Amino acid sequence: MAMRTTSLEDRITILALADAGHTDADIAHRVGCSVRTVRKWRCRSRKQGRVGLASKMGRPPVGAMGTFPVAVLDAVQAMRHVHPGWGPLTLNSELKRDAVDPDSRLPSRPTIARWLEAHGLTRSYERHQDLPKPSAPSAEVPHQEWEMDARGHEIVPDVGVVTLINLNDRCSKTKLLSYPCWLGQDRARRHATTEDYQLAFRLTACDWGLPNRLYVDRDSVYYDNSSKSPFPTRFHLWLLALGVELVIGPAHQPQKRGQTERSHQTWFHQVVEGQTFASLNELERALRQRRAVMNESLPCASLGGQPPLAAFPEACSSPWRYRPEWEADEMDLGRVYAYLARCHWFRTASNIGAVTLGEQRYALGRGWARKEVEITFDPADQHLVFKTPTQKEDRRLPIKGLSKARLMGELAPLVGLDHYQLALPFTPDECRVARLSETLLTRLIET
Repeated sequence: MAMRTTSLEDRITILALADAGHTDADIAHRVGCSVRTVRKWRCRSRKQGRVGLASKMGRPPVGAMGTFPVAVLDAVQAMRHVHPGWGPLTLNSELKRDAVDPDSRLPSRPTIARWLEAHGLTRSYERHQDLPKPSAPSAEVPHQEWEMDARGHEIVPDVGVVTLINLNDRCSKTKLLSYPCWLGQDRARRHATTEDYQLAFRLTACDWGLPNRLYVDRDSVYYDNSSKSPFPTRFHLWLLALGVELVIGPAHQPQKRGQTERSHQTWFHQVVEGQTFASLNELERALRQRRAVMNESLPCASLGGQPPLAAFPEACSSPWRYRPEWEADEMDLGRVYAYLARCHWFRTASNIGAVTLGEQRYALGRGWARKEVEITFDPADQHLVFKTPTQKEDRRLPIKGLSKARLMGELAPLVGLDHYQLALPFTPDECRVARLSETLLTRLIET
């Protein structure tokens, strides 16, 4: 007779027929089950009564991670309590890192996910859809192209208002740096400036070397949004002089920078959320320490579950090395001139015949007042050429603001100093200069 699963009605019938004196074989024939099944339910009803007739198939409901040692469960609970932003992937990775016995039985990522869900510790996510591939050719080797972007500001207890400036390698998915830019004590009284982004880029380049390209959004630090024919920003010109191409992404399309947009949340949940830091320096140290874990130990889904530096060990350094004391020598203004020679600008002269280009003012004379002016650049003598249909002769003026010292910003006066003394009280700008000075002096000491 084919075996089948008995229903509650079948079990009640078995009990009734048994009470009426029928044999096990007769009951099995009437109900359509085996003699063994009849004996099972008669025995259970004799011990537990009618309550025992309820089916209890499968393993006892011990809950997610109920079969693992108490020490493992306590470890997961402790890590999640200290780091409320850590998800199942991070918790699973941390358990493997901290395990005394590498062969010990540990819960998998899905098991930890079920435990988090059972305890109401999961975050709600919107349905994901794969991001479209960028129209530009994707990076094929590590450090061919980086992404750079700043996360919205957060209030960090005992530190103040901070925005994380994050840099990532597009090919290897390596998290290069998360730099905490301090914006104020109680609320953001300023925005991250060109100097802040330069410092973040320099710190990254000191650790990894220089990339070929840097992919960014249309933030005003990278792109002049105030004009329909924008002049390159100082940050842009500085990168050009260093030999780094700036790739400016399309407006209002953050999906084009999907890796860095996701890394904003990763850095926040991995390091900042639920934590306290005694100072900004302590926060910066925590970010650097966690960077090593994420690059060397934390699996990356887009790399087949491998950490970035395991999948791309060559990403440990770029072949284009960088040190702050080399910067002036490595800069080549010829690259800037060649780039500007391909540009074209249009400006309307003021009522006194002056135009502004690249934050610099050029006086053309009253004969140019309120006229539409076409501007080009002549790399032969580094002059701007101003034209208008109503003027018989073009006007040529030397371009302003293209010295190495101006493009380098705060680093230029520090290169030749053996010490730097700040005045009290410290301002955000002075703290940034101190961080840059420390980096420079550290590199000098190492040599």
